[in-house]
Amino acid sequence: MNRNLRNKKVLLNHHDEECVDFLPWLEGKAGVEISSKLYVGKSACGRSLFASKSIQTGDCILRVPYNVQIAPDNLLPKVASLLDNETGNVAKLATIILIEQKRGQESEWAPYISCLPKSGEMHSTIFWSKNELEMIHQSTVYQETIEEKYQIEKDFLKIKAALDHSPEILNSITLEDFMHAYALVRSRAWGSTRGVSLIPFADFANHDGVSEAFIINDEDKQVSEVIADRDFAPHEEVLIRYGKFSNATLLLEFGFIVPHNIHDQVQIHIDIPNHDFLGEMKLDILRRHHLPTTRYATGPEFSGDSFIIKEVRSARGKGKGLPQSLRAFARVLCCNSSQELIDLAMEAAQNDGRLARRPFKDSTREIQAHEILLSRISQLIEEYSVSMKSLEPVAASVCKRFALRRQMALDLLTAFHYQR
Repeated sequence: MNRNLRNKKVLLNHHDEECVDFLPWLEGKAGVEISSKLYVGKSACGRSLFASKSIQTGDCILRVPYNVQIAPDNLLPKVASLLDNETGNVAKLATIILIEQKRGQESEWAPYISCLPKSGEMHSTIFWSKNELEMIHQSTVYQETIEEKYQIEKDFLKIKAALDHSPEILNSITLEDFMHAYALVRSRAWGSTRGVSLIPFADFANHDGVSEAFIINDEDKQVSEVIADRDFAPHEEVLIRYGKFSNATLLLEFGFIVPHNIHDQVQIHIDIPNHDFLGEMKLDILRRHHLPTTRYATGPEFSGDSFIIKEVRSARGKGKGLPQSLRAFARVLCCNSSQELIDLAMEAAQNDGRLARRPFKDSTREIQAHEILLSRISQLIEEYSVSMKSLEPVAASVCKRFALRRQMALDLLTAFHYQR
């Protein structure tokens, strides 16, 4: 699924000839009408859904029965029995895609499988080269991508071992094939009572972060449906919201960036310095008051925690979201005596149990705590600025894929400046 912001421009002559028979096939398989208001077309972002007639706010624009959705319980029992309980639903669903791809035109899902994006059309950071990933080294997406690829490789080894027992089902599977199928599921499946489900036709819809239209599961009727959140003119692209996702999540899971994303956020990490003689005591008091910390296997002797900064709205209007837990962490961090830490713990016990949630009574100490935050955020801004400056404009001869990913990297790093 390629994703984009809302585009109200009405486009004509954009029917997707490759998918002209897709909806009739799906409705025949379901035995019911799925949509009389939408058709599959092509936009600048790829395959998309468009209004076939005028749509009014509140109209049900599509309704896909559960019996034509693909979920982990569709996995062949012979394969499922060979997988352990730690094999996730995404990996199972990816395996189903691989099996159906191998069956080709004999697959009952062939018309759907043939419409899914090819690996070269996907831009999740798991597909980025080492040099491309270096462009976002300062972002948390860099490490999250490494961790995601590690998980995919673990799942691949489990799936391959299971399929080796059943070569008649799928006798050759590569990591690249599995990664492609895995990314298809991550970018297209919705959470459901069956774990996660691929919802054909609905997953052709592109993303609009401000839309109030989204997938609704009706367990009584056993259908997934979408209700229009506004009026649409004939041939206008119809967009839905996948979730309130930051650009980091969108880039990692879906392979695109939304400019001026209202749900964007930035993650920062603050360490307890390894030279802090109160480091162990601070870690202990943070853990006892449910402020999780991470100790690295390698690296600083003492570690710290990660926090999310995002734009928030209050009764007084727009503000910046420095979470209370981050302010509390900074207050603990600036303590320079064991008595100060004991006093913070006692104050928490006498109130609601939350550590260091109230400002220091000594305004000088409170300023010091916030200076720690200012120093760390300023450092990150400088690091991001250096990274952004290193993304020089690319020559016209450079491949379009690299140019696109470079722009995504630039947009991702630029978001930190919007949040600061």
